[in-house]
Amino acid sequence: MTGRLRGSAAHLLGAYGLLALTALLYLVFSLTLPRTFPTLDTLDSILSTQSIPAVLALAATVPIVTGAFDLSIGYGLGLAHVMVMQLVVNNGWPWPLACLTVIVGGGVVGVLNGVIVEFGRIDSFIATLGTGSMMYAVTGWITDGGRIVPGPQGLPAAFTDVYNSKFLGLPVPAFYVLALAVALWLVLERLPLGRYLYVVGSNPRAADLLGVPVRKYTVYAFATSGLLVGFAGVLLAAQQQIGNPSVGLDYLLPAFVGALLGSTAIKPGRPNAMGTLVAVTVLAVGLTGIGQMGADFWTVPLFHGATLLLAVGLAGYASRRRTRAGAPSTASP
Repeated sequence: MTGRLRGSAAHLLGAYGLLALTALLYLVFSLTLPRTFPTLDTLDSILSTQSIPAVLALAATVPIVTGAFDLSIGYGLGLAHVMVMQLVVNNGWPWPLACLTVIVGGGVVGVLNGVIVEFGRIDSFIATLGTGSMMYAVTGWITDGGRIVPGPQGLPAAFTDVYNSKFLGLPVPAFYVLALAVALWLVLERLPLGRYLYVVGSNPRAADLLGVPVRKYTVYAFATSGLLVGFAGVLLAAQQQIGNPSVGLDYLLPAFVGALLGSTAIKPGRPNAMGTLVAVTVLAVGLTGIGQMGADFWTVPLFHGATLLLAVGLAGYASRRRTRAGAPSTASP
């Protein structure tokens, strides 16, 4: 009985420890900074500024489910938001068509990444780093190394409202993130497609013996990642309202920190959408509190780097613990 209680307590701590840490950090910062932190303005800031890193973290999560890594997402984000600005500002496209084109283009890039990884038999680290570098080159070619700045009339108000508007008193990007996280959770946890993706990530050889088309599902994962990157690029263009060719790389490390740290929450030992959402939340609360305490600029990369190392270590421990407990790290088909 005692061992069972300990096991249940350990499971609860592993699954919901990050949620508890989020609450604890919020309490500590609220007591330390009572005039600035526990305010609606701070909540609005967290929900809006962290929406793009959250979407990109979800984009990184899907290939990780299959055991692959998409290092091109930062470069893809930079290219996507520059392409939106190029089509709207310089080519005069209607903004809905420009946004749709960029999102679909992101999906096409994701398919190409998956094809290179699976059919070219190139490690995902190397393949996506190579395609990402090529996307960065295309971004520089489009912008000629400069920025795309709207004319005196600015961007269409309906386009900037994609990021700046509110719904139910909260920033609308937060609802985009929530909707995407719920959709991914449903796919990964409740549909056969998600179970197949987890099997591919757990043991590709076993998946192949079971008749699961490994290559096809890996391409699906990269395509989903590309679509999400394209959507994040649309949000970034609406937020920045200029085309900056170098801005996307700043989001690469936070995205992987969120995705890897998320694999230690909700479903410890495997990447999952809700865990990623929790991880992004705890990172956002921590960074916001540190920023309001007047920390220097270098504390942000230090925080992300240390958290990444911690996330990888915890994810590995959670996966090994799950395996020792007799529960497979993925769902069976």
